[in-house]
Amino acid sequence: MSWKKLFKPVEMPDKNDPKYRETYKEQVTAGEKFAEVLGIKKLAGYLQSWGSSNKKLFLGLAFGFVILLFILNVIRIARVVNRPERKAIAVERVDQALQQRKENKNVKPLTPVDYDVANEN
Repeated sequence: MSWKKLFKPVEMPDKNDPKYRETYKEQVTAGEKFAEVLGIKKLAGYLQSWGSSNKKLFLGLAFGFVILLFILNVIRIARVVNRPERKAIAVERVDQALQQRKENKNVKPLTPVDYDVANEN
């Protein structure tokens, strides 16, 4: 894939376009077969018929679920905003230690240690 294709959107052909018609039919049949194998088609049918017969209950459950998710998001945002100050990450600790070394002239500078693999034991 080239960079041009990544940033420049490709126009979606019409489903009646002769060059795209065969691919469109294959994708539709694959999607229908997938839905049939998983039983999504039957589940959607049952849910739709139940929703049609119990309109108020269905709408109450659907909107209740949406409201519940909204409340959970608000609670999560409130926790993040009110959480205590975060601990310093490792990079900040190293920067702080180096800054302290730079300010304190009596501390000997860090030097690389010669490590002999032969004398490991």
